[in-house]
Amino acid sequence: MPWKKNFDLDEATLKATEVFWAKGYEATSITDLVNAMAVNKGSLYNAFGSKKDLFVRALMQYDRLYRQRLLTEMAAIDDPVASIEALFDRMIEESAADRQRKGCMLVNTALELPHHDPDIQKMVTSALLEFELFFETCVKRGHKQGTISNKIDAQAAAKSLLAQVVGLRVLARGVYDRESLNAIRDQALQIVKG
Repeated sequence: MPWKKNFDLDEATLKATEVFWAKGYEATSITDLVNAMAVNKGSLYNAFGSKKDLFVRALMQYDRLYRQRLLTEMAAIDDPVASIEALFDRMIEESAADRQRKGCMLVNTALELPHHDPDIQKMVTSALLEFELFFETCVKRGHKQGTISNKIDAQAAAKSLLAQVVGLRVLARGVYDRESLNAIRDQALQIVKG
């Protein structure tokens, strides 16, 4: 008799995402996953294939629900400087509300990147490059609008802003308080304000 799933794959993936997000890929066991997802081990393997396959699905879902949504919202703000400021403010708010200090699942995975397979490395690298492209687009828009000096190199500024994002996400996991995170935001804004 063929296997029949009796749970929602997206909901189960969300539960798995929470575990991977909090513990990281390596530290998450199959037992952690079956407990969080309320499924048995056989159902997990039948539905998702492997721990790695489940992690890829969870990372893709996280990326869609958090990073892609955030960048879409921020890109809709007409003023590019306000867009960048709003992005940093949102990250600071999320960090303040993150009682478990999980940080950002993409950044957490980036910190473990050498230990991941090439497909996961490519997925994380691509997501971070899209973040960089968002910043580059903002700076170029600012050039056209006259709100950002043409002396500011869009590519260099974008790389610096991405570095500020990654730093903020890592330090928000318990090293820096809100005031210190605000200082990172203020320095990031100086990159585009000149």
